[in-house]
Amino acid sequence: MASELYLITPPRLPDVAAFCEDLGAALDAGPVACLQLRLKDVDDDAILRAADAILPVCHQRGVPLLMNDRPDLAVKSGCDGCHVGQDDTPYAQARKLMGPGAQIGVTCKNSRHLAMEAGEAGADYVAFGAFFATTSKDESTMASLEIVEWWAEMMTVPCVAIGGITQQNCGPLVEAGADFLAVINAVWGYPDGPAAGVKAFEAVLKG
Repeated sequence: MASELYLITPPRLPDVAAFCEDLGAALDAGPVACLQLRLKDVDDDAILRAADAILPVCHQRGVPLLMNDRPDLAVKSGCDGCHVGQDDTPYAQARKLMGPGAQIGVTCKNSRHLAMEAGEAGADYVAFGAFFATTSKDESTMASLEIVEWWAEMMTVPCVAIGGITQQNCGPLVEAGADFLAVINAVWGYPDGPAAGVKAFEAVLKG
């Protein structure tokens, strides 16, 4: 199976309406498997307002919206699922809050053990990373291609690769068997705009 694009929002959205325009153009430009809303250092109301604006843009195009860290806000805003880290709400609690139909993924860094635990617990995907230097978060753990290769060979639960992934460096992750490539700056910061960033990934992922 070819890798698919897993988009994550920028950490700040000073102009949500303008972002929604960029988002619509990006989602129309090529295939995107889902969008994760990941805002940093903003209050719950700002997150809910952003989700309220972003959700219809995603749903009009059949793209699920996942909330980062906060299954409680995911439920409140009507998101399709959530992504939890090792320091966030535990997977079991997130599942209890969101119900059996929600898509829930778990950060597993570079740990086979954490990934096995998440997969056995029922996570919809596991996320490994960071694979490259990234400015989007303080990441002390670097992940290796071997963990993706091992997971792809052994497991049926999909895996997401995250951390500094660009159109130029993603090839080895695709070859290793990553189901999804999580991307922030390589789309939102793309020189010709987000839609062109998605198109550039599509060209690489189609091979």
